[in-house]
Amino acid sequence: MNSKPVFIRNASQLVTLTGSSEAPLTGKQVEQLHIIENGSVWLEDGVIQYVGKNEEVAQIYNDRINEAELIDAADKLVTPGLVDPHTHLVYAGSRENEFNMRLQGATYMEIMNSGGGIHATTSSTREASHDTLFNESKKRLDQFLLHGVTTIEAKSGYGLSLEHEIKQLEVAKALHESHPVDIVRTFMGAHAVPSEYRANPDEFVNHIIDDMIPEVARRKLAEFNDVFCERGVFTPEQSKRILQAGLEHGLLPKIHADEIEPYGGAELAASIGAISADHLLKASDKGIAALAEKGVIAVLLPGTAFFLMAESANGRKMIDAGVPVALSTDCNPGSSPTVSSPLMMNLGCMKMGMTPAEVLAAVTINAAHAINKSKEIGSIEKGKKADITIFDVPNYVSLQYRYGVNHVHTVLKNGEVVVEGGRLVCSNTRIHS
Repeated sequence: MNSKPVFIRNASQLVTLTGSSEAPLTGKQVEQLHIIENGSVWLEDGVIQYVGKNEEVAQIYNDRINEAELIDAADKLVTPGLVDPHTHLVYAGSRENEFNMRLQGATYMEIMNSGGGIHATTSSTREASHDTLFNESKKRLDQFLLHGVTTIEAKSGYGLSLEHEIKQLEVAKALHESHPVDIVRTFMGAHAVPSEYRANPDEFVNHIIDDMIPEVARRKLAEFNDVFCERGVFTPEQSKRILQAGLEHGLLPKIHADEIEPYGGAELAASIGAISADHLLKASDKGIAALAEKGVIAVLLPGTAFFLMAESANGRKMIDAGVPVALSTDCNPGSSPTVSSPLMMNLGCMKMGMTPAEVLAAVTINAAHAINKSKEIGSIEKGKKADITIFDVPNYVSLQYRYGVNHVHTVLKNGEVVVEGGRLVCSNTRIHS
């Protein structure tokens, strides 16, 4: 941790998102970014100490400015460190051949049912050693950092056996312990039915419930439990059993819901009290209403729809219905091989009908709520982690206007500069909070 205080000053816009740690932003609240022009932040001991106008902060810390590391944010946008609440970070192999197949008309489920998709990555991940998975995933994690992301969620789900699910989660844990980016782990043994159980999927469901979940919980390798509730994968009934079993072992429920067709996934998320329902391209009106009523966060994945050449989830409709919305890359080798949260914001505006304010809240405070970390990250407030991203644009609207470009200039993790001038300056050593 940086032993010197840090004084970020002169920001063209400082987006604080003050006062949104208790509940995710919904409806008209999402436009309330709480922006300070000519704003400054004083960071010390890895924690945000003071937020205000430049003159105000300079006056309060006048006798200590000489001892501080000064970061001039003139003509720049300062935001909380970005949060990615849905990734499949740890995997081996690549599936660019499937990209070509889709361009020729093959669907996601057709590829998966022919032995490709998740099954192809499962084979590669099972064959890979811990060190191979660690090294390949670290490269992706470095790229997340370069795109302004300071915290991510990482799912298992490419092992589909107890041994290899544990291996994925242990790699994610090792990365969390050695890399500046914080990694929140999700067990997703229910990502697909492996080929060896294809004739009897209920037997695999029982294996997840009786063997995998208890062992993951015993080893404290995950905080969440996720399931792919989709026709041809896991039914709503099977999904409910898996999520309830996770709850019994202290794993909070998440769900891949209604991605390919309306299948009751959003309704299940609401009924079981899931922290988030993800994808939701085909969520029903009833499902959207249920999410709003129960306060379940909709984690939307515009990059997945874009890459699969599908119609995006209707973010505008969900926000207007009162659903709290977060955005994520869904980083994975088959349907969204990207690490760019800024691009997800661009797509949220251009493909989902969301405003620049809404997408910024969706990758900061609402994303933090989606992984149960809103008390620590997601806004720039006294007492929170000193996770800050500085963009080389003058305001948050310009961040969306100049699309498809990585505008990240500086990233601080727990008060220490880890990206400077768009380049990594620290990615091999954990910045302890």
